[in-house]
Amino acid sequence: MSEKSKNPGNRKSNQVKDSVIQGNYVALVTPFYDGKVDEKSFKRLIDFVIENGCDGIVPCGTTGEAATLDFDEHIRVIELALEFSAGRVKVMAGTGSNSTHEAIELTKKAEKLGVDSVLLIAPYYIRPTQSGLFEHYKRISSECEVKQVLYNIPSRTAVNIDAETVLKLAHECKNIVGIKEASGNIKQISEIIREAPENFSVISGDDIMTLPIISLGGRGVISSTANIFPSEMTKLVKYALDGDFHQARKIHMFLLEAFNTLFIETNPIPVKTALYLMGIIRSPELRLPLAPISQKNLEVLKNMLKKYGLLSE
Repeated sequence: MSEKSKNPGNRKSNQVKDSVIQGNYVALVTPFYDGKVDEKSFKRLIDFVIENGCDGIVPCGTTGEAATLDFDEHIRVIELALEFSAGRVKVMAGTGSNSTHEAIELTKKAEKLGVDSVLLIAPYYIRPTQSGLFEHYKRISSECEVKQVLYNIPSRTAVNIDAETVLKLAHECKNIVGIKEASGNIKQISEIIREAPENFSVISGDDIMTLPIISLGGRGVISSTANIFPSEMTKLVKYALDGDFHQARKIHMFLLEAFNTLFIETNPIPVKTALYLMGIIRSPELRLPLAPISQKNLEVLKNMLKKYGLLSE
């Protein structure tokens, strides 16, 4: 049995290179005001999460409403994330698409801008076969040198990237260095962690699964909740990576109500509304077909924020 198999929880070891992707990456919302990207609010948000200890930021992901950004807006948001973070944390830009050609173009642009890595969602709506998924990611890998992280979220894309496909990509494409796993399939996640190369990172894509996935050998989270609780999510990940599961469990339990409430409606509706209520962004504006939070759930969200001391009575 390999050392990796004997000790799957000790992924943060001296054998792991500094370049390995790990920690708490914030899946940033994209603030809008009057239909346009609100650059001032975006800067305020980025400063907030960095000052509260996050390890990285992810612009243009699901939480950032990437699917409703046009091409120029998409690139501009990545530019702003790099400018506002100013080298203080890693930047992993969402550059995936249901079109392989467009994913390559976005990835090339992000690579040229100087991002540390890119996040590539599985092609949505198309419902490709596993062969199609493999060829999609292999093509992006061959045309772009930047580090690439797969993004598996079947509830959004209607397709699952099977463990066999992930492992084949991980072993054949050296710049595919991780996966954001939001399938909820612990068996699949375990198989990937067990068989992937040592420098391949499995990152939780579901906030409430962060602790279980790290306990299996995962390396962190790309978190929507971290927009609101950047310090707590960073501490949860750090304790878990250090093997202090007692402290990690305490934070997990502390955040349990937040995990539930911030997904009471489709992400990022509650998270964006919470950031507005906290005064970090100046508008809870979303892009259709996302609609404002219901009045009933708004009250639930406000009550949660008050319990955590993030909103005055």
